[in-house]
Amino acid sequence: MTLPTTDLYLDFLCPFAWRGVELADVLRRERGLPFHLRHFSLVQGNHPENVDRKAPTWWLHEQAAEAGNAPQQTSLRAFLAAQAAARQGEEAAWAFTLALFRARHERNAELNSATINGAAQEARLDLTRFAADLANDRELRERLAADLRDAAVLGVFGTPTFVLPSGNAAYLRFSRLIRDPEKAQAVWELYGSVLHSEAGIETIKRPR
Repeated sequence: MTLPTTDLYLDFLCPFAWRGVELADVLRRERGLPFHLRHFSLVQGNHPENVDRKAPTWWLHEQAAEAGNAPQQTSLRAFLAAQAAARQGEEAAWAFTLALFRARHERNAELNSATINGAAQEARLDLTRFAADLANDRELRERLAADLRDAAVLGVFGTPTFVLPSGNAAYLRFSRLIRDPEKAQAVWELYGSVLHSEAGIETIKRPR
């Protein structure tokens, strides 16, 4: 029996998205729950030209991918690289995504070409194909655009955002990294219970 898939919107700039991807990876490997990696740009979502997040006028995939360390440039490079990795299969996409997140948020590496190439090596991608796909990025941009458009329709504003098969969707901000399967399962069940609850809970935020 094939289980329905949950979409997971992420941004490589975001440490909370990293924790969400790690949680989803535990659940898919240890519990057999299917997740599909999708991309949402916080740079695009917070851009001053995009007054309505459901109707953006400034799109990340339309921007130039020149070298630089501004969030716009590093984010676009990471997204296009993830799309290139995904061309080698779903497992390749997960391996690359995790490797790049860990490089950025565990080892504090910059999201530059060296880090991206290192993540591709760690994920054991076909590096020749990976480089060729990055060099001709038209289709990669089209796939990124599809993710960004779907995110806009949903009104995604932060990462990680999980979209359950039921259509219920919410941003879930993790305060800590969870890699234990039992703890991950408990968190996931609690998340689903809140989303499906008739209480209509929209925001839970702890005071500091």
